[in-house]
Amino acid sequence: MKALKTLNPYFWKHKILLFWGVLFIIASNFFNIYKVQFVGKSVDELTKNGNLGFNRQVLVYVAIIVGCSLLTGFFTFMMRQTIIVASRRIEYELKNKIYRHYQDLSLTDYKQTTIGDLMNRLSEDVVAVRMYLGPGVMYVANLIVLVVITAIYMLTTDVSMTLWTLLPLPILSFAIYKVSSIINQKSKIMQKSQSAISTFVQDSFSGIRVVKFFARENYIKKNYGTKVTDYQNKALDLAKTEAYFFTIILFVIGLLNVAIIWIGGQKYIAGELSIGKIADFFMYINTLIFPFSMVGWVTSVNQRAEASMQRINEFMDKKSEIVNKNFDNYEIKGDIEFRNVSYVYPNTGIRALDNLSFTLKAGESLAIMGKTGSGKSTIALLLCRLIDPTEGEILIDGKNLKEHNLENYRNVIGYIPQESYLFSDSIENNIGFAIDRPSHEKVVEYAKIADVDKNIVEFKEQYQTMVGERGVMLSGGQKQRICIARALIKDPNIIIFDDSLSALDTETEQNILENIDRKIRNATSIIITHRESSAQRADKILNLTEINNSVTA
Repeated sequence: MKALKTLNPYFWKHKILLFWGVLFIIASNFFNIYKVQFVGKSVDELTKNGNLGFNRQVLVYVAIIVGCSLLTGFFTFMMRQTIIVASRRIEYELKNKIYRHYQDLSLTDYKQTTIGDLMNRLSEDVVAVRMYLGPGVMYVANLIVLVVITAIYMLTTDVSMTLWTLLPLPILSFAIYKVSSIINQKSKIMQKSQSAISTFVQDSFSGIRVVKFFARENYIKKNYGTKVTDYQNKALDLAKTEAYFFTIILFVIGLLNVAIIWIGGQKYIAGELSIGKIADFFMYINTLIFPFSMVGWVTSVNQRAEASMQRINEFMDKKSEIVNKNFDNYEIKGDIEFRNVSYVYPNTGIRALDNLSFTLKAGESLAIMGKTGSGKSTIALLLCRLIDPTEGEILIDGKNLKEHNLENYRNVIGYIPQESYLFSDSIENNIGFAIDRPSHEKVVEYAKIADVDKNIVEFKEQYQTMVGERGVMLSGGQKQRICIARALIKDPNIIIFDDSLSALDTETEQNILENIDRKIRNATSIIITHRESSAQRADKILNLTEINNSVTA
């Protein structure tokens, strides 16, 4: 249970709720067990002298039993209102912590993990942990308290009979210890299979156009069926193990009842125990049936939580390569200098850039050209500080980029990625995403600069048109221009076009570049392009060849 120890700070934070929860557990079990002795007394009273008629003393006992039952119900309700509420609050805090950690991770970390796996850790794994924090803790605490209180009452009734009836419990404990490790391993295997399904479904939905273009629906269905069948087999394997566990528990409880009948019967014949006392023992043991029957389920919950928490901790222990060391806000003009910059992709070992150096003054423009795979997009990622150089340094306004306040720096960058990405929201919200509370007029203004306003007004809902997932309702050119408007609306000091004009015709491209020149004159512009017409507008041209990186003006 090493992984679950990382939850201790959450227990301590919600210690008041959990403390009251334990008190309510003690109270509910006390009244639940306290009433049992009055059942036995009622039986003895009714069977005394063979008189089965009306008896006032029995009515008193019945009233006590009813009162204890009501108090048991009330304290059980309060027990759930404290412990389960605490588990829900911890679930909320844990999800927020994981999501914030996702935001802090670098681009490299995301490339090493599938989206389905990320989603599974945030949803299924956290739910598994919450089940341990809530019902798991509650049932374990309830069982411990119930066994202690029941054992005390049983010992006060008859010591030898108590020892004989509780003798099978060590067997149960040994079975729990043995089976729990098996459940843990099978839980891990099942959760990995579940993550594989999430990843596959996410990929197939995201690439639905490709699937339909190549008429591969049947192939996707077959693969999905294979993965679901694999998950089903693993889940059934786990369920069988849990079922065996439940059977063992019921068998042990059955042994306890047999022991009561055998030993209690002998003591009754010998005149050492009354019928009422034997009835008490039956009720004590039967009171333990449900909590002990839940041991198998709780063990399964705890082992699943252990496996899930291990997966969560593995990801939470990852430290982002991009560390913000400065939190001051200040003006950034836009001077850029690459000084002997090299970059090697960690997963593949490919050297994308080798000893690259160039200088760009604020307000100047640079066109970057080169063959596919020559490192053009790597320069854009380095400038946005989504990755850090392997060697060399990048200077912004004469200061190492690593020493700048990351949030402050990114606020002055307008980056248009090679692959246009839009959120499943309205056009207006997508354009205004880069700033807080943009006015409709400002959104329209920058849509005109990106030469997309004329297309938007043709839609029935105009700027309130929902673009669908990843902008599926729009053409490639419309998506690119909306992305351009989104980058420009923040009035950036540095603008980076990462081959983001490729889906536009030459005339539209020239209109956008001219609009930018008029509206944002002092911005430092970097245009990654394959078109010579776009490159010729720049003050400098960076030509990335396969062997050397060189600058030509």
